[in-house]
Amino acid sequence: MMHTLDIHRPEMPDLQFVLFVTALCTSRLTTLNIPKSLRATIFNRCWRLIHESPPPGRPEDRVLNLRPWTELTVEAMVEIIRVGLTEAGIHVLAWEHAPSKPTRTSSPEATPLIERLAQLYPQPPEETDSGHAIDTIPR
Repeated sequence: MMHTLDIHRPEMPDLQFVLFVTALCTSRLTTLNIPKSLRATIFNRCWRLIHESPPPGRPEDRVLNLRPWTELTVEAMVEIIRVGLTEAGIHVLAWEHAPSKPTRTSSPEATPLIERLAQLYPQPPEETDSGHAIDTIPR
């Protein structure tokens, strides 16, 4: 399934945009239209805004924790991402990836947010073999 994201109108808050794009940059997706060298540059520049240590080398450690940082830091990362991609002639990110199951369980701190999101965006009901919907939303 092909997905796209307009970097100038992502239709998401800046924090989500930064986390999403840096996750794409550190992913092992082969169909993402960002060259590997640019992926590394974007992540490394964002990392250096919030850390004095060099970016981690292991892919599974290349994750940004933006909880303690300010809105100004997030705005700077948005600028880093947009400038880097625009200079490379990329205005719309495009990648192909089938939905996958989560690789980690959510932290206890994330549970209230996940529950609220499930209420705001409920999953469509599953269908039975007879074609009737099964109500999967807890009451």
